[in-house]
Amino acid sequence: MTITITAFERSPDGGKGLARDMRVRWALEEVSQPYEVRLVSFSAMKEPAHLAIHPFGQIPTYEEGDLALFETGAIVLHLAERHAGLLPDDVNARARAITWMFAALNTVEPPIVEREQAPFVVGDKPWCEELLSVLDDRVRTRLDQLSSRLGEADWLDGVFSAGDLLMVMVLRRLDGTGILEEYPNLSAYVARGETRPAYKRAYDAQLAVFTAASTG
Repeated sequence: MTITITAFERSPDGGKGLARDMRVRWALEEVSQPYEVRLVSFSAMKEPAHLAIHPFGQIPTYEEGDLALFETGAIVLHLAERHAGLLPDDVNARARAITWMFAALNTVEPPIVEREQAPFVVGDKPWCEELLSVLDDRVRTRLDQLSSRLGEADWLDGVFSAGDLLMVMVLRRLDGTGILEEYPNLSAYVARGETRPAYKRAYDAQLAVFTAASTG
C-alpha cells in the first residue's frame, strides 16, 4: 500500500526544513519506506476533505490503505513501531526512546514555539522586547536541562532513535535566535542529526517543493 503524506503547497518556513512534514519525511527515509506527497493550499486545509483526515486543519497527515493519521508524534511512532531503525529492540531502551519523543514535543517544544510566535503576535507592542527576554529565559531553562542530560554523548540514550529525530527537529526551530549556539553540545547534537543521509534526503525533498513553488 502506498504511503501518502500531506505538505504545504507554499511552505511559510522559507525552505528551511522547519515545516512539520519534515519530521515525517525524515522518519520515512530512516526506515526506507517510499512515499508520495499531496500538496495542499492553506484554503484546502480548511475544506471538508482535509478536515476529515486532520480535524484541526493542519499538516502533515499520513494515509496508508484505510489508515489515516495526524500529529507528527503519532505518525513517527507508528512508523517506528512498524519498521526497524527508529526504536531499539530492547524493551526498556524502546520505552526510554518513546519517552524522549514525548519530552521533545511536550516539554522542550512548547517554550520554543511560544518564543518563535511572539514577534508575530505582539511585535508591535512596546513591551515586546521585555516579553522576548522572559521567553528566551524559559527556553534556556529547558536547554540547560537538556544539555546537562546529553553531556558529551552523541545521542540521548545510546543509539539514534525516534526520540533524537524529534528532538533535533524541535531544536532546529531555534535557528536564527542565537540561543542554541550558547550550548555547544546541543549545537553539535543537531549538526549530527543533519548529517544523517536520511535527513539530507528528506530536507532536499522538502526544499524542492519550496523551490518549485517559488519559481512556478
